[in-house]
Amino acid sequence: MEEWPALPYEEWRDTRDTLHMCTQVIGKLRLAMSPFEPQWAHVPLYLTARGLTTSPVPSGLRTFDAEFDLVGHQLVLRSSDGGSEWIALRARSVAEFYRDVMHSLARLGIDVTISAVPSEVADPIPFPDDRTHHSYDPKHANRFFQVLSQVDIVLKEHRSRFRGRTTPVQFFWGTFDLAVTRFSGRPVTPPADAGTIYRYGADAEQICAGFWPGHEQFRQAAFFAYAYPKPDGIEKASIRPDEAGWHDQLGEFILPYDNARTVADPKRAILSFLESTYDAGAAAADWSGDLMAKGEP
Repeated sequence: MEEWPALPYEEWRDTRDTLHMCTQVIGKLRLAMSPFEPQWAHVPLYLTARGLTTSPVPSGLRTFDAEFDLVGHQLVLRSSDGGSEWIALRARSVAEFYRDVMHSLARLGIDVTISAVPSEVADPIPFPDDRTHHSYDPKHANRFFQVLSQVDIVLKEHRSRFRGRTTPVQFFWGTFDLAVTRFSGRPVTPPADAGTIYRYGADAEQICAGFWPGHEQFRQAAFFAYAYPKPDGIEKASIRPDEAGWHDQLGEFILPYDNARTVADPKRAILSFLESTYDAGAAAADWSGDLMAKGEP
């Protein structure tokens, strides 16, 4: 396998869209059962050596977790009292997947009701009715996981250099991206007409960077970065590498994945993008220089 494999959006789009909806089903378990945390920190998934996990989720005085094994192609549900369930990841509708997940949870003695409508997507189809998304190509799903695994390593290195409050590297199932967010420590008042997601997620000054595998508005895999609230003139900042730049429609800095993976040193190019976009945002928003670590011990 290529060290940084290609991830052509159109080639695996059907599997991507189905997997997106399946991760939403599992992500909503965290949303329903985990204590609320600022910036929705109680809802993301996290990379493992085989896929994506919820991490332990409380259920009374027990816990359970759910892991998408994108190597063995199954969803594994485990409870702290020794129970376990396996659901095959294969070509079938989201409605069937949702049904099997809820039945498996019931067998584990986990009583939960989730919002059955997908979040942050256009024209959402309730999970019990979704027979539109029914594709699953194991090769494409595993390739996506291999890319995420390598991106996770680079994002964690980027995260390690910050002394202020920062999120873990986390996978947001709503927007289907892997990201890390740094905070200045200053609060922000969201717009009066902000929706629920924005109102609780955008109440602090932040600089975010991450990776998405492509979506309807940008049909290719890419690294992204932005500062919120957007500082005036940040789009004119000089960033690295040369293949990266400001995207007017998205309002973010973008480094296409294909541009990064085909250079001599992809990891260096990605870190250069992450560091230069942070520097641009921090300078424009007047963040303290003390937030960055000075070097290794």
